Amino acid sequence: MRVAVIGTGLIGGSVGMAARRRLGAEVRGIGPEAPRAMERGALDVACASIEEAVDDADVAFVATPLGVVSETVAAVLAAAPADCVVTDVGSTKAAVVAACADPRFVGGHPMSGGEGAGVDHAREDLFDGAAWYLTPGPAGDGAALERLAEIVRRLGARPTVVDAELHDRLMAAVSHLPHVVANVLVAQAHAALDEAGGPSATGPGFRDATRIAGANPPLWADILLANRAALVAELDAATQRLAQVRAALVAGDRDTLLTLQRQAADERRSLLEGGR
Repeated sequence: MRVAVIGTGLIGGSVGMAARRRLGAEVRGIGPEAPRAMERGALDVACASIEEAVDDADVAFVATPLGVVSETVAAVLAAAPADCVVTDVGSTKAAVVAACADPRFVGGHPMSGGEGAGVDHAREDLFDGAAWYLTPGPAGDGAALERLAEIVRRLGARPTVVDAELHDRLMAAVSHLPHVVANVLVAQAHAALDEAGGPSATGPGFRDATRIAGANPPLWADILLANRAALVAELDAATQRLAQVRAALVAGDRDTLLTLQRQAADERRSLLEGGR
């Protein structure tokens, strides 16, 4: 098997490592970090062009920054063999699926990552046990989807087929909103501690809730903008829930606060037990 990786950072590098070791694939790649990706065992060949990378490829993974994913996918489709499956790893899907109406293309999003960016943080087991969303478009080919799903399984992930627009609404709730909230929590705490002039004392709850704050600013600015409509809707809903808490506090309404706390405990348990 021959695998092409377009963009050799954390995700692209991890795809390359897993493909070489678990699929026995020859992996060709292109990107600013391609020479370092070869040193780290993520690539067999560092290429100078997309055409060289996808030459005779069975599958191509586009792992470029979100702002250029659609145009990069189009370039890969133009250069790839007729039987090559092309996918991306971007965290929003509706725009790229709408822009790339080719039966060989299947949108993708592995629910994996880390606090560190770049190929130096890539690892073979990054996708183990993780959901990997697959979002075929209206022109999608069933055989291409099946081939990609099997490759994803062999990379260690759990392929999950979902509509692209539904994917983006889900990500707004479970990924993009938490990043925004974590940023806000850090800003609130920083301002409070500055005003108090005391030590920067934070407990484990704060550290857990803000672990993702400030992650990879260029990447996340693009992600938030790419999913702005769905994220604004989630922010509006979250604002309404915060207003409910505020109203209960103003009224001294312990029963409402107790109900909200119990509801959160029950719903979190349900989400975790359901593997969601």
